[in-house]
Amino acid sequence: MEVIKGTIKELDYIVRLALILWPDNSEDELKIDFMELMNNENAVIFLAKEENEYIGFVHCQLRYDYVEGTNTSPVGYLEGIYAMEEFGKKGIGKKLVNYCEEWSRGKGCVEFASDIELENVDSMKFHIRIGFEEVNRLICFAKKL
Repeated sequence: MEVIKGTIKELDYIVRLALILWPDNSEDELKIDFMELMNNENAVIFLAKEENEYIGFVHCQLRYDYVEGTNTSPVGYLEGIYAMEEFGKKGIGKKLVNYCEEWSRGKGCVEFASDIELENVDSMKFHIRIGFEEVNRLICFAKKL
């Protein structure tokens, strides 16, 4: 398996994988979002490739606002990660996150963070398995005015 930095050339593959992770988004919205990210020096996308098939991606970026559980700024932030199920348990996710951590260090970060939905037990197990520590639980509220 190899990991490459995502470029416009791989945009369709990134979007295809992202739609599996975020099925409520549209292909067109994701294309626009990822094109903007690829032109942002504070964001990066890496792709995992097995032979001629793209099997996973990760998106991370720098956050300058307050990040729960951290004390510095900027903080490298894991925004989204996906690896195809048939390639699970091969360390793809951990390897992709390692690339994000290295990229973040190169940008001057000394902390790296992430978040998950409270009910996403699989993601929680993944985060703990690759070295994250839970720092807070948060429930958000909203109402129509």
